[in-house]
Amino acid sequence: MTALAKLFRTTAFKLSLVYLAIFAIGSSLVIGWTAWNVRRLVEQQIRAAIEAEIKGLSEQYAQGGVRRLVFVVDRRTRQPGASLYLVTNFQGLRIAGNVAALPPGVLDNPGAAETAYQRDDSQSMDRHALARIFVLPGGFRLLVGRDLEDRDTIYSVMGRALITSLMLLIVFGTLGGLFVARRVLRRVDAMNASAQTIMHGDFSGRLPVAGSNDELDRLAVNLNSMIERIAGLMDGLKQVSDNIAHDLKTPLTRLRARAEQALRTAENEADHRAALEKVIEESDNLLRIFNALLMIARAEAGSASAPMENFDMVPVIRDVVEMYEPVAEDAGASIAVNIPAQLNIFGNRELLGQTLANLLDNAIKHGLASAAEQQAAISVSAQTTETAIELIVADRGAGIPGIERERVFDRFVRLENSRSTLGSGLGLSLAQAIVRLHKGTIRIEDNQPGARIVISLPASRPVLARNIQDEASVTGTVTSVEKSAA
Repeated sequence: MTALAKLFRTTAFKLSLVYLAIFAIGSSLVIGWTAWNVRRLVEQQIRAAIEAEIKGLSEQYAQGGVRRLVFVVDRRTRQPGASLYLVTNFQGLRIAGNVAALPPGVLDNPGAAETAYQRDDSQSMDRHALARIFVLPGGFRLLVGRDLEDRDTIYSVMGRALITSLMLLIVFGTLGGLFVARRVLRRVDAMNASAQTIMHGDFSGRLPVAGSNDELDRLAVNLNSMIERIAGLMDGLKQVSDNIAHDLKTPLTRLRARAEQALRTAENEADHRAALEKVIEESDNLLRIFNALLMIARAEAGSASAPMENFDMVPVIRDVVEMYEPVAEDAGASIAVNIPAQLNIFGNRELLGQTLANLLDNAIKHGLASAAEQQAAISVSAQTTETAIELIVADRGAGIPGIERERVFDRFVRLENSRSTLGSGLGLSLAQAIVRLHKGTIRIEDNQPGARIVISLPASRPVLARNIQDEASVTGTVTSVEKSAA
């Protein structure tokens, strides 16, 4: 397909032709209506002038008879730009005037009529006039008329202007349509080229943005955001595949080894039962990992089936802290709670509770303070702003280096290279996915020492003002007895 053919087939050019046709029809109607009104106005003026002259000549006839009428008509016909006059007797013979001939029967029909005529200085009846025939007493007839050349000239000029305007409109409209279509086609071709690059697997490409903020720019920006999201999902899928191959290989190998060992060494029912219990334990760990991966995938896709509602987050926080209090006590830690009396949030109670549980579990495993540390090892707090509620879980451990604070949210990422601590590296990934599902953000800050994980969630609008007032309410503290170092 040639470049010109592509231009003709573009939507921009077709729209230009449609607008051109609409504008041409509109212009024709306007110019035609104007020409018709001009012609009608000229005819009205001619009729009014004829009626005035008929009236005046009739008065002359009434005052002086035919002689005076003929005298006045002769005098008027000798004036420059005179109207058309004709006075005849009852037989139709001309007595005075400047009209040499008329079509047969014209004088027999009194009243106004448009007719051809021949002047004294012409040899053909090629001119037209609007004339009024008036019958005088005694059978005399008086004709007063005006030549229609001026009216026809005006009408002809308007017609030529219409045709010329339409031709210019078509020419410039077509050129303008081609110019617009070429610019649009150039941008669309650039987008298509970038899209082809992306379709071949290069997700680093982006659709060009001209900076004009028109509809194509807005489309390109949205598509670029979509491509960036797809690229992130593809990278995440690749990373998940690599992580699954690496992190699940060990438990699966251990599962198979224990089953083989049971087949080789088990001598009685108790040995077989112990081996099966270990196999079940390993299977449960694998199921937990796959359930976490499934929940992350659903949360990131925004398809979590759990309903959203307005609820108070305070009971959820206290329940989760109470559940993890014995675990923290066994690990030699304590949990301090500093929250308002009420925290109204729009979201899913179970998912947000799971998020808080993951953060507490992560803090207990990796954020314990040294034995000499006397203050609370882990703290759970909350604060409200005008538009959001922040949940904060802080520990007094080794903390997370700044360069690793984004990477720890990836699946299966564990900063402990030896991987001696139990865990799958999915806790923070699941927390981030749930927070994103609730249109919130999660970030890691330095607690000096330790890590401080901050979750920011949109507040429930109807009760936001009350939450701000409750911020200064009395806070409670749940503290477990620290386990002394053995």
